Amino acid sequence: MRYGTKWIRTARWLAIVATLACLTPQPTVAAKRDPKVQSSVTRALDYLAREQRRQGYWEANGGQYRVAMTALSGIALLCEGSTTTRGRYAKNVNRAVDYLLQQAQPSGLIGFPDDFHYTYGHGFSMLFLSQVFGEEEDAERRTHIKNVLERAVRFCAEAQTSRGGWGYVSAKDGNDFDEGSTCITQVQGLRACRNAGIAVPREIIDRAKTYIEDCTTDEGGVQYSIRGGGARPPITAAAVAAMFNAGDYESGNVKKMLEFCRENVWPGSGISQGQHFGHWHYMHFYYSQVMYREGKDWDKYFKEISAELMRTQTASGSWTEGHVGPVYVTAINATILQLDKGFLPIYQR
Repeated sequence: MRYGTKWIRTARWLAIVATLACLTPQPTVAAKRDPKVQSSVTRALDYLAREQRRQGYWEANGGQYRVAMTALSGIALLCEGSTTTRGRYAKNVNRAVDYLLQQAQPSGLIGFPDDFHYTYGHGFSMLFLSQVFGEEEDAERRTHIKNVLERAVRFCAEAQTSRGGWGYVSAKDGNDFDEGSTCITQVQGLRACRNAGIAVPREIIDRAKTYIEDCTTDEGGVQYSIRGGGARPPITAAAVAAMFNAGDYESGNVKKMLEFCRENVWPGSGISQGQHFGHWHYMHFYYSQVMYREGKDWDKYFKEISAELMRTQTASGSWTEGHVGPVYVTAINATILQLDKGFLPIYQR
């Protein structure tokens, strides 16, 4: 049987497309998502889209933390599958990228030097922009993002304290002060950059891992800082997520942290916001990443965390708990509810 030239060309094209589909990593989208969860996510993301300012940023209560809020909100929108050019929230993502690129300082800091907590925004921005970098189609803008991320990594290395951690500002600006939560933000941001192809010296990550280990108590809980402060479940959950990102899943220290979390973050009585007031959402933002990466108890955990989040969501689509503001809580909760979509490399199994 003879076939026409047009048919043969079509067959060849379909074969090429099929081959590329097999070679290209695909997001691990959940086989079946609860429509109630998806409705909750859509309402949350629509809320964030409405709250974005014309200049491209989001902000916390009192107009604070614009860089951090923009990066976190952008991450939530990326989790939906939108990019700078495609998807329901493409325009919002695109404006967020522009805003953060505009805040990149000659020093490499992404943020405002007069912000007394600028390392949070810097770390979250590295995380967000690195996820955008791989999907950016415009060659000139892609080069711009790469240059910003390379300078951001160098700034992060110079901001690291003598003990291997980070504080709310760089070591030089903060008299070598460091603490756990900002350290974790930097580790995730650095690892995301490395995954995106940005050079990150291994010793930076190794020193940070040592810092986290030095903050860990004999029981496995991670303290506020290397100076002490007592084991804290929210920081411990975040530390495990950071150690996973750093490639450590099996060390004795990580196993102790995981056991501490099993006893203090998700007790057998279920998930309740009555515990760890003020840091509950932060804690589960990171612990959900741990549970998803581990996989074995994810379905049970997600059923409980999603039920609690849907129960407390307001009519506007936001969450209002905590002192930072609804943009912050809504962004991290929307991310929790979308982890199993698997669109972002940093959160994939």
